[in-house]
Amino acid sequence: MGALLGLTCGLGILLIVGSFGSPARRRTPRASRRDKVAEMLRQAGIESVTPGGLAASCAGVGGVVAAAMFVVSRSPVIAAAFGLLATWTPMAVVRFRLRQRRAELRDLWPDVVDNLASAVRAGLALPEALTQVGTRGPVELRAPFLRFGEDYRATGRFYESLDRLKAALADPVGDRIVESLRMARQVGGSDLGRLLRTLSAFLREDARTRAELETRQGWTINAARLAVAAPWVVLALLSLRPEAVEAYDTTAGLVVLGVGGGLSLLAYRVMLRIGRLPDDERVLR
Repeated sequence: MGALLGLTCGLGILLIVGSFGSPARRRTPRASRRDKVAEMLRQAGIESVTPGGLAASCAGVGGVVAAAMFVVSRSPVIAAAFGLLATWTPMAVVRFRLRQRRAELRDLWPDVVDNLASAVRAGLALPEALTQVGTRGPVELRAPFLRFGEDYRATGRFYESLDRLKAALADPVGDRIVESLRMARQVGGSDLGRLLRTLSAFLREDARTRAELETRQGWTINAARLAVAAPWVVLALLSLRPEAVEAYDTTAGLVVLGVGGGLSLLAYRVMLRIGRLPDDERVLR
């Protein structure tokens, strides 16, 4: 009896001490590098390119630039330096397209929400309201909503069609709209029109404020690009002079180019970090 009492007391003390610890966090599976690149391509609106195709493009561009610089300078060191820099060009183009598409969609989402609010106010069901955005909404966003209508008519499964629409839009604002409509479908209610009108006003104000901030911090981004590009433009001009090529085509020249490339990349990343605005994340994907 004494042993059972001692065991019970010890278990109680253990439970009390354990209650003061931090709660265990659920471990969510981390997306692989390939999944992140695929997500970036979808958000950039480049659906015909796969992550493998993008990697092949990076390698191909780097090889072509390295070969061209070797023909011009006859220096493998200079050719390799420019080839390594050029491998980032396709990725930079994709990131530029991603930023451009986000800016375009930021101005279009209020019109989409207005179309949905008008359709709901007119008495249309949610599937029909989403489908009519494919014919009356902004031209740039009609295709995903048209595919939603075709998918819903073929399957009759609203929630699965919503999931495919959210994946096709690949945008944080699109995620919010889709999840708002999903909740309205599940719980019902008559406040969906008011919610959509409030969301439209908020999106317009957010787009206006963000456009002003991007205009003001644009000089920082341009200064970063100019600071990174200037030394390599000078090196490209120097590669036309044989004596300059001989100076760089040595071990010391290789070290100088390697250190210079690392410092250029570090300075560029720091300046982008300073002038960067927070991006919306897809927390509702």
